[in-house]
Amino acid sequence: MTMLSMPLPTLADLSIVPGLPTVVSPRAGAEISLEEAAALLHAIADDTLERAGGVLFTGFRVASIDAFQSFAGSFGHPLIGYEFASTPRSQVEGAVYTSTEYPPHRSIPLHNEQSYTREWPLRIWFHCALAARSGGATPIADSRAIYRALDPALVARFAKRELLYVRNFGQGLDLPWEQAFGSDEPSVVERICRTRGIDCEWRDSEDGELLLRTRERCQAVARHPRTGEMVWFNQANLFHLSSLDEDMQEALIDSVGLENVPRNVYYGDGEPLEADALAEIRGVLDQQRIVFPWLTGDVLMLDNMLTAHARDPFDGPRKVVVAMAQSYSEGRSKGTGADIGKVSGTGADRSEGDQRMAAQ
Repeated sequence: MTMLSMPLPTLADLSIVPGLPTVVSPRAGAEISLEEAAALLHAIADDTLERAGGVLFTGFRVASIDAFQSFAGSFGHPLIGYEFASTPRSQVEGAVYTSTEYPPHRSIPLHNEQSYTREWPLRIWFHCALAARSGGATPIADSRAIYRALDPALVARFAKRELLYVRNFGQGLDLPWEQAFGSDEPSVVERICRTRGIDCEWRDSEDGELLLRTRERCQAVARHPRTGEMVWFNQANLFHLSSLDEDMQEALIDSVGLENVPRNVYYGDGEPLEADALAEIRGVLDQQRIVFPWLTGDVLMLDNMLTAHARDPFDGPRKVVVAMAQSYSEGRSKGTGADIGKVSGTGADRSEGDQRMAAQ
């Protein structure tokens, strides 16, 4: 006897609660897989994402990491990979990666993925394959609201002067440049940097290790290419040395010198950022946090320019994986020849996600 296929779910089978995030779930008693609901969820995301900034799909069956990858890839844009790595990650499957492999007792502050570079994904998905026993939330925040909440004079100053991100790879303190760039050939690294408009220089350590320093001047604010809204879009709060506790700052400076710390950020002209400006930025980010608990199986879809994300400390095992799509370039430094406002779906010369400096 041939079994009749189950009818596809309709909007009547779903609950939609507006907000950031907009929460979409099966109505009580309904058993629906992410795959079965995909067409409906696409329509909801298309209608909602660029207004709300994020959509949480909760209560749907997600059979596997592969099912999550298929769902993220079904929105019509090829998923892109992490390159020019900023933090340790592992490739889980295809274009799905672990969230930043950072000690569970530490938090990762709010940031927009890859906002410390000139090219970033417009779409990012998180899938909670296993919720932590306690903690481990992925707080989010409206980047438009952050922009509006900051002192307009501060915003104008940052927008005009831009930001200069300086990274020193290796020294046993950060990712080796070979891992960050996916190559052990300096000529390949130089080509990637040249293509992206990043200044790079080499030096030898006392023990003969070849060390790399990069500098990239980037935006502090950005305009969303489709909604036209202005957003706070940088990682000054993460990259600046003051993101570390004072003991760690002193230890790093004593060990390698201020110019050789793993990462730091300045105004675009190389002048230091003001301590009171960084304190205001961090204060506003803290005020704008939106926190919800992960449930195993949840999928969170964000517009990466409209919504920042973070990670809270946690206890016990936790597995949250990430996928990205729609690479966007607002324009790179002079002389790179990069298109302004280019959206692509390829993974070529892509920068990695964020840090705790990083993402997840």
